[in-house]
Amino acid sequence: MKVKITRENFQKGLSAVAATIPTRTTLPVLSNILVETVPDGLRVRGTDLDISVSVQTPAEVEREGAITVPAKKIADIARELPDAPVALSSDGGRVSLVCGKSKFRLNSLPSDEYPSFPEVPFGKGWSLRGGELQRLSAHTSFAVSSEETRPVLNGVLWQLRGGEMLMVATNGHRLAKMAVKVDAAGGEDDLIVPPKALQQVEKLFDADDELQIARSESHLGFRTERTEVYTRLIEGPYPNYEQVLPQDADKDCVADRAELTAAIRRMAIIASDQTHRVRLSFTPEKLALGVQTPDLGEAEDELSVQYTGTPLDIGFNAQYLLEVLRYIDTDEVKVSLSAPERPAMFKPVGAGDDYTCLVMPLRLME
Repeated sequence: MKVKITRENFQKGLSAVAATIPTRTTLPVLSNILVETVPDGLRVRGTDLDISVSVQTPAEVEREGAITVPAKKIADIARELPDAPVALSSDGGRVSLVCGKSKFRLNSLPSDEYPSFPEVPFGKGWSLRGGELQRLSAHTSFAVSSEETRPVLNGVLWQLRGGEMLMVATNGHRLAKMAVKVDAAGGEDDLIVPPKALQQVEKLFDADDELQIARSESHLGFRTERTEVYTRLIEGPYPNYEQVLPQDADKDCVADRAELTAAIRRMAIIASDQTHRVRLSFTPEKLALGVQTPDLGEAEDELSVQYTGTPLDIGFNAQYLLEVLRYIDTDEVKVSLSAPERPAMFKPVGAGDDYTCLVMPLRLME
């Protein structure tokens, strides 16, 4: 193999696949990336066997071929190269890289040892604009669980229902759900997708890209003309999230999102490092916030709100509240409540999307 490529395109291709390279692996070839020629350039591939990424970038091909190179070292080299064309070639078990007066020779592994990518039938898939998928993912994937006791909660539930798509994520203490109407989607399907794969989709595809999406029995694939992302799906039944959505919320509060966020941030400074508990006391026209931490001190704050219903005192993890408010992108937020031991629903006021976040309460200490 022998190619010439701009430093910018070379580094762009390497950085696109970097996140898929495992830091530790018992299979040495997975620490490498696969670099192979295509008719109009170079294709760079990386995988950890769960998530796989392939990116094509323009290059001048003098001799066709394929090689694998150590991922971390080649990325470090590319980052430090001068702004000059990069000449890349392979000779036996070594890779030669020349850029300006800089020259490197790295040991390689045979390209035929590199794992093949999953077979996904794109002819039976569907298409979707990148921005619609990115919006769903960004507003829900933050809520996934990081505990390994229930693997299905480590993923995002993606439900396809004809002209509507819905994503749900939860760790049992908070939940985020978003649904959008789409012009083109697949038939009915329920997928549980690792959030790391959705992050790659957000990173590698533009909002205006028309994505081709398809699934096999165990994998999901996303692709455009030059970029492909594949992920292994998480198996198992997802919990019935609709059962935890309160149907009896008879108390509503509308607050300025920025003011509420700032007040909770102030309370979080004094809140316990273990529970992050903050008290919210809802009364007509006023929301009082309070924190008492025996070994540190106490704090109080209040803000004007629109509240309907009987007065209510309820406790929450301040970090969960801040996380939810970060993803509500309207000026005002609506909080619906029913009782101190029941979850609260947070919704944007005036948004076109169907977006709901749920936060479980904490027991208040008398």
